[in-house]
Amino acid sequence: MTYTPDLLVSYLPRLRGASHCYVGYSGGLDSHVLLVSLVRLLGENAVSAIHVNHQLSANAESWEQHCQKVCDGLGVTLSIEQASVIVSGQGVEEAARTARYRAFEKLLPQDSLLLLGHHADDQVETVLYRLLRGSGPRGLAGMPASRHLGNAELLRPLLPFSRSDLEQYALTEGLVWIEDESNEDVSFDRNFLRHKVIPALAEHWPDYATRVAHSARLCRESDQLSDMLAAQDLIAVYEHRERLGWSISLEALMSFDELRQANLLRHWASRHDLAQPGHKIIDAVLHELLPAKADAEPLVSWAGIQLRRYQRRLFLLPSAPDIPDHLPISFQWDGRGTLELPDKSTLSFRLEQGRGIRLKTDIDTFEVRFRNGSERCKPVGRSASNTLKKLFQEYGLEPWLRGRIPLLYRDDVLVAVGDLWVCEGFQVPPDEQGCSVQWDFRL
Repeated sequence: MTYTPDLLVSYLPRLRGASHCYVGYSGGLDSHVLLVSLVRLLGENAVSAIHVNHQLSANAESWEQHCQKVCDGLGVTLSIEQASVIVSGQGVEEAARTARYRAFEKLLPQDSLLLLGHHADDQVETVLYRLLRGSGPRGLAGMPASRHLGNAELLRPLLPFSRSDLEQYALTEGLVWIEDESNEDVSFDRNFLRHKVIPALAEHWPDYATRVAHSARLCRESDQLSDMLAAQDLIAVYEHRERLGWSISLEALMSFDELRQANLLRHWASRHDLAQPGHKIIDAVLHELLPAKADAEPLVSWAGIQLRRYQRRLFLLPSAPDIPDHLPISFQWDGRGTLELPDKSTLSFRLEQGRGIRLKTDIDTFEVRFRNGSERCKPVGRSASNTLKKLFQEYGLEPWLRGRIPLLYRDDVLVAVGDLWVCEGFQVPPDEQGCSVQWDFRL
């Protein structure tokens, strides 16, 4: 297929409807063709470029200079972001990708469009790479033509075109682009596929890209059907927003067969923008966590995410830092504004008539502590005091939050336990305005 910018005309309504269009610009062939095409379709004022310098190559600085020169010639604003690539077991390629997308999210404003130059050959590499990693239908669906990315939308308009299509156009237009030397290193998985595997496929199946794209589309449709079923199942298991994370009914979940349980668990994580559990995690949930005894406290975790059980419900918990041991055991707080606690939860007051803590004066000082295991108190309306351990069980506070809940003291006396209760003697009378405690997680 002979490529020209006119072939992107069908995208014009989406491009013009965005607050602004950005091109992820590496300086390579595909992103260069995309940038030039958008400038010709929209004009230089409607397009900006973002170059992410991964600082991995000795040529990184010269690439950055090349990108600036090209953008200056086109009249396009270029933003350059220095990315820190942290390799933590997933390999350099994946670490660089993570750093790149993090940089994009940081720079993209609300309702903008980020356009990337991925083409049909990139799609083939992605599908084969994921196939060899054991991915399911979602992974084998390849790169989506569009998806949300932070405040923006990501769009890949060049997916229908091969690299040779783009190269032919670039040569005709006299474009000059960067060739990343690392693309020749076959020790990287994608490069091995590109240089060793795909040429053999092309020799035997000349239409390999069309075949792979067809299979990817079928996988995408299968994944969409699975999502539709999981969305219906999520309604049936009575999802509830918890103080931290979300929960569903264990009994309702257990009424499904294992295939639907696994499908629902993957959908549930994705619905809240969390990493999907892999096969080993799903197996652990189905065969260890769900069948565990009622009094057990099983835990399955991945990527900082947790699944826990409590009171006949299954909890999905996003990553949240524990309270570091080296921090002060208490904090002074005047009750004004919002106090951020060590685990990133927040403490604040809300004025309410006849509810909450009675303040001594306009300026009151509290000491905020955390549980050490020996505390007792008497909630308002009780005839006797009890241990916090017993009271937490009665109030249904999840066990994993009991060490995090803030305890408010005044003059070394316990005044309130988070937003669960006020202790006897510190409540506001019905005819006065009090301060209700608000304890929130903002992750």
